[in-house]
Amino acid sequence: MTSFLLRYATFFGVTIAFALSLLLPQNNIFTPIVSVILGVLTLLGLLDAIQTKHAVLRNFPLLGRVRYFFEMIRPEIRQYLLEGDDEEVPFSRDARAIVYQRAKNVEDKRPFGTKKRVYESGYQWLTHSIRPVKIEDKDFRVLVGGPDCTKPYNLSLYNISAMSFGALSANAILALNNGARMGGFAHDTGEGGISRYHREGGGDLIYEIGTGYFGCRDDEGQFSPEQFAKTASSDQVKMIEIKLSQGAKPGQGGVLPAAKITPETAEARHIPMGVDCVSPSSHSAFGTPIEMMRFIAQLRDLSGGKPVGFKLCIGHRREFMCIVRAMLKTGITPDFIVIDGKEGGTGAAPLEFANHMGMPLVEGLTFAHNTLRGVGLRDKIRLGASGKLVQAFDIARALALGADWVNSARGFMFAVGCIQAQACHTNHCPTGVATQDKMLQRALNPVDKATRVANFHRNTLKALGDMTGAAGLSHPGKFLPHHLMMREKAGDMVTGHEVYPYLPEGFLLREEEDNQGYLKRWKRSSAESFYPFDDGI
Repeated sequence: MTSFLLRYATFFGVTIAFALSLLLPQNNIFTPIVSVILGVLTLLGLLDAIQTKHAVLRNFPLLGRVRYFFEMIRPEIRQYLLEGDDEEVPFSRDARAIVYQRAKNVEDKRPFGTKKRVYESGYQWLTHSIRPVKIEDKDFRVLVGGPDCTKPYNLSLYNISAMSFGALSANAILALNNGARMGGFAHDTGEGGISRYHREGGGDLIYEIGTGYFGCRDDEGQFSPEQFAKTASSDQVKMIEIKLSQGAKPGQGGVLPAAKITPETAEARHIPMGVDCVSPSSHSAFGTPIEMMRFIAQLRDLSGGKPVGFKLCIGHRREFMCIVRAMLKTGITPDFIVIDGKEGGTGAAPLEFANHMGMPLVEGLTFAHNTLRGVGLRDKIRLGASGKLVQAFDIARALALGADWVNSARGFMFAVGCIQAQACHTNHCPTGVATQDKMLQRALNPVDKATRVANFHRNTLKALGDMTGAAGLSHPGKFLPHHLMMREKAGDMVTGHEVYPYLPEGFLLREEEDNQGYLKRWKRSSAESFYPFDDGI
């Protein structure tokens, strides 16, 4: 109630002032003018409170209009008054603008050419062709399912990355999942389980299984084959993803305090009320690479042959090679692997983890891609990528460096109204996206935002298709490292192939020396254990 009064304080103050102005003597010219102004503001605040298009205005009538005032004069004044010179600002500002335009079906062209500092080191671009290709069908897809998968899934090249119910509000989940259904793409559940709002939306789901085994656990919090089979049998569930680690906070578990567990959260996670919910830092269903492969095979069998894979942020590179060795030894391969970059977002992570733990996406994706090539498994396993992938260029770059598809959390959060207030962990998200406060989340209209989610997906793939055609290619999957250029310093540019080359197929099996340390780590890896040596890297 206190939060509600604070949010509506400006509106209430103006309304009370208007009422008082009507009681004042009307014997001078100024009193009626003031009454009219206050009356107009009161009416405007009332309209803000009952409209359903803008969450900020609905949650902060009148006061929220200050934000839109600064948006009118952006980017110059808004940048310097509100955003300063934080290195994250240019990306966030450009990405949000592009998402909002595409989500609203607004023209996204801008005058005066590039907004990037093209002469600075690190600038990247795609090469284009004198003979561009016209691409008509921009519903780009990739078939996910290895030789042991009996129910492969035709996955969109751009999908919603893992965000759990509980971290996001019910209305946000509804909007995302309905948007996925409307646009024909997939929605990763996050490790918080499949909620009633996922089911109500009816969109395709990638069911993520974390260390807490939410939705497939027994009373002690251990993996339950029976519960998993029941959950995975849903027609909505198209793929199963085992979460090993998350880019923004790799190696961390978590605790959801009993006070924050709602009946809806308990229902989705299959946990009791009144007891702290613990997510361990590692899995209890397996402890070695070989056990992990057997777990993957078990999940595939229990799900009726649906694609099963895992997601991780690359840490100790040798440990990833241990997993790959287990694939060769057991003959069991995942249908897909998702590489999560450390630059990926989260609602709550220790600052040091967010800044300095885990490998960035480009390096992690390149390493995983080349390791699989080195043992001849790349053609059997699809690679997904996630981590601050919002624009069509981000997708094209990831595809060029080895990905088969990409996932985005940030882009789709912008589409449902996130303004990066950075209040995700406080339960006071002003737009109702990342909160369980019923009064705040009511401002997020899931019907309107679902349309924006579908629009954003469609228009981003359209932009990707336009860039692909400009490069002279017929499909985004044909991007290769040599299509990516980057400036190292003034007057010195290199191709992506020089910096992130595709290494030869089977080079690790042939024990060919390389200058990047792959073979050295491969010789130190083991299928039997993640810890065969004292040193980790």
